[in-house]
Amino acid sequence: MNKIRKGDQVIVIAGRNKGKRGTVVARVDDEHLTVEGVNIVKKHVKPNPLKGTTGGVIDKVMPIHQSNVAIFNPSTGKADRVGIKLGRDPKTDKVTRTRVFKSSGQVIKA
Repeated sequence: MNKIRKGDQVIVIAGRNKGKRGTVVARVDDEHLTVEGVNIVKKHVKPNPLKGTTGGVIDKVMPIHQSNVAIFNPSTGKADRVGIKLGRDPKTDKVTRTRVFKSSGQVIKA
């Protein structure tokens, strides 16, 4: 279970974008994710008349390693760690896993 999921508010804790906050747009693989407004690079693009694209310099969002971000806790206004709390559904007797903030124990709303 990934502790940081698509749609979570995260804050960058390391690197050149340290302190920036954004929403997770997608998970690229098990270790990398893209965050809107974070790790933006300039990419030089050639024009392609067959596809109808013009050339020039565009901004592109690149993936960032998940160890460089932490989930943002809105109640404290700071970065926080994520814990997993196991619960049992009495009707179906299945184990459910919920993500919680380590500092307060509040459930993370997905």
